[in-house]
Amino acid sequence: MTDSGFQLKGSVVTTILLDIHTFSLDDIVYHLRQKIEQVPNFFTQAPIIIDISKMKRGIVLADFEALIQSLRQLELGVIGWRCDPENHPAWRSSVTIPLLPASKARAIAPVAPIRETTSPDVVVKTVVEERLVPQSTKVINKPVRSGQQVYSEGDLIVLAPVSAGAEVLADGNIHVYGALRGRALAGVKGNTEARIFCKSLEAELVSIAGNFMLTDALQNIVWKDSAQVFLVDDHLEITPL
Repeated sequence: MTDSGFQLKGSVVTTILLDIHTFSLDDIVYHLRQKIEQVPNFFTQAPIIIDISKMKRGIVLADFEALIQSLRQLELGVIGWRCDPENHPAWRSSVTIPLLPASKARAIAPVAPIRETTSPDVVVKTVVEERLVPQSTKVINKPVRSGQQVYSEGDLIVLAPVSAGAEVLADGNIHVYGALRGRALAGVKGNTEARIFCKSLEAELVSIAGNFMLTDALQNIVWKDSAQVFLVDDHLEITPL
């Protein structure tokens, strides 16, 4: 406790980045609702940032505010927006949410987005805010419960199950010596050589260096069996162990 009664600390926060190329409110809501139905625990009340920096055509304030309202109705927590720093909309000072700096302007190492194209014009991503001090391998002896998040700046070894609704993240590899039922994100700072290993793959989401798969895709490849997840040419490969 400091004399001021509080402390400021960095933290690891998984944030959804809604990267819009062409605006169609109906399409955005439709595709987002599909994703939310697949892994509701991942999306419900999740912080989300709207990014319009890649839009070739502009968007009017009324449409932008309608998008914010629609995202809130989907139970997503809209925390800010981004745009092309050299081409700000004329209405930027009238928006009800804060304008955030472009990711390339941050004075930290590049953040690896998790990307899955839901339509040619709408990309849903997540980004992981990161700390800068490297650490060695972290070993977790107890089960990772629903709602918990465990992060390692090296490799992460979990000697117990990871429950549904839990999240494990690592800059390096992730080893789960039990059932992996939650979300596992390896190589979160862009390490394309990172891998995920588990004794029983039952995950809601797995990700390597920003590329991810959800439960429905995993069930058609390897399910409830030992597996490894790795990246080949920007595509996830899932193979039995």
